Order: sequence, then structure tokens, then C-alpha cells
Amino acid sequence: MIDFYDLAEKRSVGEIRELYPISQDFFDNMNLTELADNMPMAGALEKSDPEWLSELGTDPEGVLEQFCEFMEALTSPEENAVEIREITIVGGRDKNGVPEEAGLSVHPGDVISIVGPTGSGKSRLLGDIECIAQGDTPTGRRIRINGDFPDEETRFELEGRLVAQLSQNMNFVVDLSVRDFLEMHAKSRFCEDPQSVAEQCYACANDLAGEAFDISTKVTQLSGGQSRALMIADTAYMSSSPVILIDEIENAGIDRKQAISILTKKDKIVFISTHDPLLALSASRRIVIRNGGISKVIETTEEERASQAIIEKLDDTIMRIRSMLRAGERITPDRLDQ
Repeated sequence: MIDFYDLAEKRSVGEIRELYPISQDFFDNMNLTELADNMPMAGALEKSDPEWLSELGTDPEGVLEQFCEFMEALTSPEENAVEIREITIVGGRDKNGVPEEAGLSVHPGDVISIVGPTGSGKSRLLGDIECIAQGDTPTGRRIRINGDFPDEETRFELEGRLVAQLSQNMNFVVDLSVRDFLEMHAKSRFCEDPQSVAEQCYACANDLAGEAFDISTKVTQLSGGQSRALMIADTAYMSSSPVILIDEIENAGIDRKQAISILTKKDKIVFISTHDPLLALSASRRIVIRNGGISKVIETTEEERASQAIIEKLDDTIMRIRSMLRAGERITPDRLDQ
């Protein structure tokens, strides 16, 4: 564990801000905006206004103690990590109030697809998992964690750390380059080598994206597919969340098979809402949604695995045609047979 007392004695305020961007939240909340950037934090606190500190009911040592507690709480991902052995979806009801008869339990490394018509309720199921629903959503579903229904305190603690979600629409509001964005996120996650992790994420995203982009490109200039590719790579290399929720990845124009492969290598539980037969059959099980409810859970059979190989050939043909269109080439019958 990082010794933040030692850090505050030896590192300047400016260096601490640079090394740990999340520390800015502490400085802002404590109104420590006047601390000298070029002085060690402990020394800068000693020179701060004593009247202001007394108004806060503290002193330099008290502020330093609070700072260390704040940083230690955020920089102990291994200790604070949620160990997920099992997640169980307990059925609720469909849009007509008919009880769901099907539920399921999933474990690390499982990939579950969610299929059904547009508007049937696939995204609602993802939402129930994300918020660790306890009968308080329109479906009435409940989520068990490691066999238990979490109490409100545990649920609050888990929320935001249990799940990473990749939605259909992603819009960046920060005007940063891809490099700066990734390095900032790596630093906020306290990665040991932020620059190296950023480079890994960038290389992975470019492998996934239908169209390559430069690491100096502004994130606000990325296309929808490039943004999704970037966030999939970011999730794979930086997120400690044990559960990944993906909403219709096939609409992103990325290498979806490779994306799923990357995520599952991290021993996470992956739920994919999809209309894509290739993705649906890549999962070990698929949840069928009708009228807002889980109508059945289907195990993928060996016969379906054999069908998947045929679908992959068709998919390769479609991908080749898409590349030809992007390159401005003619699509003719003789080219399709190649």
C-alpha cells in the first residue's frame, strides 16, 4: 500500500495532483485551493491560514490525516474489490404482470446473451443487473450476490463498483486527446505505469475499430464505433468491475468477436444484449425476452456451435463487402464468390 504520509512529506502539492488526479477532489472539498504547488504538502499545510483551519475544526495534522484516509480508501482496489462467485437473477414479472418462470445463476467467465425483439425489455434487464434491483424496478426482479439479497448498505457500497456498462450511445464531453484521456483514467485507477496502460488500450481500440484513429485525436472527434472500441479497451485493461454489461455491440462497427474475447479473458461475467446471431451463439446461454419478461433460458448446444461456424463464414463475407463499400469498390457477383 502507498504510504501517503511519506508522500505528503516528500512530494509537492503539484506533484501529488499530477500523480493522483483524484486528489483534486479532496483539495476542492476542503477548499485547499491556495496551497503552494511547489511545496511538499505537509509543509504547505503548516503555512496555511490557521484561522481558516480552525473554522473547519481541524489543524494541519488533521487535514493530513483526512487526506491520507481519503487516498487510502481509493487506492486499495485489491482490498476493496468485490469478490463475485455468483450472481442470480430472481424472476419478476412481464409488462402484463405475468410472473417470470425463468431465472438463472452466472459465474465468473460466463458469457450470457440476451435476445428478443426491439422494445421487448432487453435493456431493462441490463438495468436491473446494473442497479442490483431488489424488487424496486418496473419488472420486480431481484438480484442475489453470492447467494444473498444484499441489504441497502451493501447494495449502496456495491453500486458503481460491481458493474461496468457499455451502452449503445457514448458521448464524450471532455476535450482531451485519446492519449490524455486514457492516461488520466489510468492515473485515477492508480495504474503503476499509466503511459504503458494508455498505449495498450489505444492499440487494442485500434484493433477493434472499423477505422483506425490517431492517439492524438480528440475524444470528441471519434466516431460512434471508435468511441465504443476505446471504451471496450478501457474496460478490459482498467476496470476492476467483475460484471460487464454490453448493449448491442453489433451496432458499433467494431470487431465484436474480438471484443468479447478480450473481455472474457479477464474472467468477468459478461451480459450481451444483441440481435446478432453470431454473438448470441457465442454465449454459453441466452436469455429470451418477450413482452418485458424472461420467457426462457436456452443452453447453447453442440449442434448450434456447428451452425455458428456457418454463420461465421457468412459474417466474414458481409465484413468483406462492408470493407469494399468503404473503399469505394464495386460490389459484383464475381467479387462475392471470392
